[in-house]
Amino acid sequence: MRLRPASVRPSRLAVVLLALATCGPAIAQDAPHVAVNGGPLVGKTATVSGVALQEFLGIPYAAAPVGPLRWKPPQPVAGWNEPRKATAFGPRCMQLPLFGDMVFRSRGMSEDCLYLNVWTPAAPAAAKRPVLVYFYGGGFVAGDGSEPRYDGASMASKGLVTVTVNYRLGVFGFLAAPGLAAESPQHATGNYGLLDQVAALRWVRDNIARFGGDPARITIAGESAGSISVSALMTSPLSRQLIAGAIGESGALIAPIAPQPRAAAEATGSAFMAQLHADSIDALRAMPAQALLQATDPQARPAFDFAPDVDGLFLTEAPAETFAHGEQAKVPLLLGSNSQEGFYPAILHDRPPTPANYRAALDALFGDRAAEALRLYPGATADEVKRSATALAGDLFIAHSTWRWMELHRRSGGQPVYFYYYAHPRPARYHPAPGERPDTGAVHSGEIEYALGNLDGNAVYAWTPVDRVVSRTMQGYFAQFVRRGDPNRAGLPAWPAVRESRGGITRQTIDADTRTGIDRGAARQAFLRDFLASHRNPLR
Repeated sequence: MRLRPASVRPSRLAVVLLALATCGPAIAQDAPHVAVNGGPLVGKTATVSGVALQEFLGIPYAAAPVGPLRWKPPQPVAGWNEPRKATAFGPRCMQLPLFGDMVFRSRGMSEDCLYLNVWTPAAPAAAKRPVLVYFYGGGFVAGDGSEPRYDGASMASKGLVTVTVNYRLGVFGFLAAPGLAAESPQHATGNYGLLDQVAALRWVRDNIARFGGDPARITIAGESAGSISVSALMTSPLSRQLIAGAIGESGALIAPIAPQPRAAAEATGSAFMAQLHADSIDALRAMPAQALLQATDPQARPAFDFAPDVDGLFLTEAPAETFAHGEQAKVPLLLGSNSQEGFYPAILHDRPPTPANYRAALDALFGDRAAEALRLYPGATADEVKRSATALAGDLFIAHSTWRWMELHRRSGGQPVYFYYYAHPRPARYHPAPGERPDTGAVHSGEIEYALGNLDGNAVYAWTPVDRVVSRTMQGYFAQFVRRGDPNRAGLPAWPAVRESRGGITRQTIDADTRTGIDRGAARQAFLRDFLASHRNPLR
C-alpha cells in the first residue's frame, strides 16, 4: 500500500521545468507546478477572498483499482515523466444517484477513481502550513471530492493546505467474501474504501511539503460517512500515527453504527455472489462495473448492505474497544451533531404527534424498557412529543454514536475534546416547492457549507447575512483548530474543552447566537448504550 519513494533527481526536474516553459498554449507559462512522487504536475491559480491560491485537482494517489486490482488494497500509482495537467477533478467512484443534494464537478464516473485534490496558498510560507484532509459523506455508497460544498479553496484562503479525497464506495469499497480473505496475506476482507483513505493519508504525508504543507500537522475531518471514517482512522493501526488532529461532523463507527463482524460481512458477500451466479472472485471481477452497481440498487430484492467490518487489517477490533483501551490516536478532537439529525415522523411512522401515539411508538421500539425511554424522552404534550421524538430519531440515526465517541475519547485520549451542537437551520430555498417551508432545525449535513465556508457554492438556498455570520464563526473555529488543535482565537465566542459542569458537560451551541451551554443528556445516552448492547437499532 505504500507509495514509491520520491525519485525526482535535479536533472529530471530541469527537464520538467523546460517542458513547462515550452509546452505551448495548453499549459499557461505562469501555471503552478510541483513534482510529487509519481511525477510532475501542473495546476492552476485562483483568488478567493483576495488570497491568491494554487489548485491541483485530480491527482492520482494509487493505481486504478480495476481488473485484478478490484477488491484489493490500493496499490502504488504508476509514475509519469511528462508534466501532467492537474486542473480538473478526476472521475467519481462508482455509485447510484441516491441523494438529490449531491452536485458533482467530476469527469464522469469510473472504477478508476482514486484521486485527490489540493488547494494551497500561493504565497511562500514562512513556516510549513497546517493541513486539512477532508473525507466526504454519503453513507459509504455515494459522494465525491468534487462536490462544491467540500471545495477546499475557502479553507486554503485561511492559510491551510486543504485536501479532498475520493475513496471506493458500496460493493466496490466494502465487499467482504471468503475468497477475498484467502487472497490476503493478513486473511483480511472488506474495508477497501477505508484502506484507500489510509493510502491517501500516506500520500499526503510523503508529498504535502511540496505544496507548502507540514506532514506533522495533518488534521483529518469529515461529515457523516466521512466523520465515521475519521473515528475509524483514529483507531486503525494503519493510520493512527499519521494524524495530528481530528474533526467529526455527525457520526462515528460506534453503535448503532458499529462495524460488522467479519463473518457477517462475508455472509453478505457470499449471498451477493450467489445472487449474481458468480462461483468465484475471478468470475465476480470479470463482471462489468455497471452490472455490479445495478445489482446493489436498494430497490432490488434482496437488498445488500456493504459496510465497514472488523476485517483484520484496517480494523483488528471495534473502534469502541480501541477507544476504551486508550490505544487510539492521542490527538485533539473537535466533533458534534445537529439539532435535527432525524425528525419525529420517523418515530411515529407519520401518525399525529399525540402523547398516546408516542407512547405506543415507544412500546414498539423498546418493549419492556418503554417506560424508561418515556422518562428520558418525555411526551406529555404534542409539542413535547415533537421535540423528544426528533431528539430520539436523531440519536438512533447518528447523534448517539457521535456522543459516545466524544465520551470515550475524553476519558482515554489524554487530549482536549471540543463538543458542539449545531442548531442553525438553513434558510428558505430560492425556488421552494408549493407549500414547502424552511427546516425548523439543523438537518443532517446542513452544516457543511457553513463549516467549510462554501455557502456561495450552493445556489439552492437564499443565504442571509445571519447565515454568513454563522459560517464565519464555524469556519473560524474549524480553521483555528486545524492550526492549533484548539478552536479558540480572538474574535470568536470562547469555546471551552469538554469538562463536567453543573450536572452535565460543556458543549458549544453554534447558531446565530453561538454560546457555551451544558449537555445534560448523559442519562439518555447511557440508556441507549445499554439498550443497543443487546438489541438491534429499532429504527433499522
